[in-house]
Amino acid sequence: MPRIGVLSDTHGMLRREVAELLQGCDQIIHGGDFASAEILEALESIAPVHAVRGNNDWGGWAAHLPRQLVFDIEGVRFCMAHDRNWLPRNLQGVQVVVFGHSHQYYEERIDGRLWLNPGSCGYPRFRRELSMAVLTVDGGAVEVRRVDIQP
Repeated sequence: MPRIGVLSDTHGMLRREVAELLQGCDQIIHGGDFASAEILEALESIAPVHAVRGNNDWGGWAAHLPRQLVFDIEGVRFCMAHDRNWLPRNLQGVQVVVFGHSHQYYEERIDGRLWLNPGSCGYPRFRRELSMAVLTVDGGAVEVRRVDIQP
């Protein structure tokens, strides 16, 4: 049963608490706004990373990151984009949609599809809490655990 760390909007900061939480994960999903190659490299040293480019990911280091990404984990289809408005209209077959940008945690199941914004776990912004999520995938079922990070 794989554990997947889901985070977004790190904005150049990988908190010690976040790195420790990710240590037990089999894969990592990052919804963009790394703001530096060093954050992506640090995450890749922990586990394989599925990543998209955010609106603050500029320059040559981020050129290989797509704006949208569709991938499978244990038979579950994921679709991800940094901004919810950048998601494709056709989400047929997608079971989990991941996005970031707003820095606000959001989790809702709509017509059997999980919509998840893990919030931001970098710098506190917009007077919002810091958060991320940990998913477990078991036989096509996806369980979500919200993790609040204390700055």
